Amino acid sequence: MNIEDIWLAYRAALKRFLHAKISNEADVEDLLQDILIKTYNNLNTVKTQKSVKSWLFQIANNTIIDYYRKKSRQQNANIEELWPTEEPQDNNLDLANCISPFINALPEKHASLLIAIDMNNQSQKEYAEQLGVSYSTLKSRVQKSRGLLKKVFDDCCHFNIDKSGNVYDYEVKTKR
Repeated sequence: MNIEDIWLAYRAALKRFLHAKISNEADVEDLLQDILIKTYNNLNTVKTQKSVKSWLFQIANNTIIDYYRKKSRQQNANIEELWPTEEPQDNNLDLANCISPFINALPEKHASLLIAIDMNNQSQKEYAEQLGVSYSTLKSRVQKSRGLLKKVFDDCCHFNIDKSGNVYDYEVKTKR
């Protein structure tokens, strides 16, 4: 176990984890550096290779807690800086590009429904009128389509989700 291999393997996941909790990019980069230093200084305390990932994320979690404690001590802490209010537009576009192949893997009727409702933000009521079906029928179809999409995602990857329902890490499932 050396620091370069560990950092190469987990840096991106740690950064995603930090972004799920902290909106300011500069603060995320600073905390990432703090985590690297703590990792370097304490790597000898890790007993097995298997425990490295959980150990790193525990360091990251403690670093986030320390960050918010320090922020709360500051007299002029501004709540808007502490919590992300909205994802940058570029990230939403990137995510839409990642989700599209998964949606397109669904049968056409489910894919077109999800593209209209979830990707193009069309109102469910308007879309129901457009299709000539009742609103409650469309809501059921949307739920079923989202369930099928979730299955496609679950077949692909294991997702780590925070208490707000946001994905902060994932692992691709290997085919057996």
